[in-house]
Amino acid sequence: MKVIHKAGKRKTAIARATMKAGKGVVRINYQTLENYQPEIAKLKISEPLLLAGNLSGKYDISVSVNGGGWQSQAEAVRLAISRCLMEADGKLKNKFLEYDRNLVVADTRRKEACKPNDSKARAKRQKSYR
Repeated sequence: MKVIHKAGKRKTAIARATMKAGKGVVRINYQTLENYQPEIAKLKISEPLLLAGNLSGKYDISVSVNGGGWQSQAEAVRLAISRCLMEADGKLKNKFLEYDRNLVVADTRRKEACKPNDSKARAKRQKSYR
């Protein structure tokens, strides 16, 4: 089996996953999935592995992720892992789409840019009439 490289993005977080034949070990930034914190992020990342069933036990997945916050990183890792699994088995795409569309398609929403002479994206300068 060949090595599969895939990437996942969410906001400013970028995850790069490498999948190769192995015993089902998942590592995120050299840390095993069992030891990954916070718990909610760990559960979110494990969703595509649970949906794939026995297939995820045949491969070792190594993910490097940087940028963004813990939530964005978890969603980027989740997308990268599901893309790797989909390349290994094409039948998973429909299963992932049924469960959650964000396992297949990246969320393209980004932070809105700040406008000139304003502090935030939508904030306007206050007017003083005195």
